[in-house]
Amino acid sequence: MDSNCEGILEDLGEYVQSLEDIRETVLSTMVMVNEIPSPTFKERARAHFLVDRFSEMEMLNASVDEKDNALGIIPGLRGDQDILLVAHLDSLFDETVDHTVTLEPRSAIGPGLSDNSLGVAVLGTLPLIMERIGLKLDSNLVLLGSSRGLGKGDLEGLRFVLDNYKHPFSAAVCIEGVRIGRLSFSSVGMLRGELTYSIPEFYDWTKFHSVGAIVDMNDMINRILEIPLPRKPKTTIVLGRMEAGTSYNTLPTKARLMFEIRSESDEVVSELAHSINSLAEEMTSKTGALVQFREIARRKSGGTEFTHPLNTIAREILKHLGIKSRITPSTSEVAALIDKGIPAITIGLTTGENAGDIDETIDIDPIATGLAQLTALLKAIDKGCAHES
Repeated sequence: MDSNCEGILEDLGEYVQSLEDIRETVLSTMVMVNEIPSPTFKERARAHFLVDRFSEMEMLNASVDEKDNALGIIPGLRGDQDILLVAHLDSLFDETVDHTVTLEPRSAIGPGLSDNSLGVAVLGTLPLIMERIGLKLDSNLVLLGSSRGLGKGDLEGLRFVLDNYKHPFSAAVCIEGVRIGRLSFSSVGMLRGELTYSIPEFYDWTKFHSVGAIVDMNDMINRILEIPLPRKPKTTIVLGRMEAGTSYNTLPTKARLMFEIRSESDEVVSELAHSINSLAEEMTSKTGALVQFREIARRKSGGTEFTHPLNTIAREILKHLGIKSRITPSTSEVAALIDKGIPAITIGLTTGENAGDIDETIDIDPIATGLAQLTALLKAIDKGCAHES
């Protein structure tokens, strides 16, 4: 490791101390972001809020595009390369959920804080964060609040930017609220799917001996669980959610099962999808109900090696901050960057609990450390410490 890179590591302790003073600004921005509901495909209001912040800080090209991405550029001293910093705008929670944030002395509580209002808030305050530690980059820093990242969105917003941005990105960093120590630089093969079960209006219950959609869908689940999964490559089927029925005394005529197939092998993902689709066709034939398989999203496996300079410097930064690295593959924004051959990594900014629940909680104290990690990583990329020779 050359002297420039070693100097970045030596500055980390000073970064943490300096950035403790800016946590309140980040938190207040986070509260404002979180109180704007932003379910997938409805991110426009949150995108405009973020672009307003970009404009206030005099970023270049602050704008919202046709996919409701929010983009702004912090110009570099030389501008000879572009680094992408991305946080997804969308949330798991719709407009009917109370998005109020409760601030306590050591934590903040609210739906969507860690996924991903804190990440968006850091985008909206990054010029102040950089100013606080005197960080000036030679590279242009492109800030992107990406839309349509979760669920059926299938990373559509980020993919749109990658397909249409005029200049290549030398590297990219994706930021999530939790968990600090997380390093994701590879993507597992993934297929996100739905099985829908619907009984025709004039269904012959006697002929098919059926007792409703719930029982038949439960049978489908049992059949899926019987599918043999290989130990190598590592493979799993995650049954995420099932919806069925309307009341105590009404036979359910519709059901929906949402699931993910994940594997280190794209071929195994495709084989398992074919098996589940065959089970759906078999149940349709046997019961007379319409059972349909639908692919919602897919990710290819891939990524950079453990020893890639970007991943090496990210681990060294965490080590110098006294944080243990947690190497975990991802199916989020880093997957779209991998598809384009861009060295990319996802990091977390703090600790927390109850992710995905109404009472999602993040811890306030570690945020300064998370910001120090982020700024050091950006500086390392800018100085060439994260590039292959």
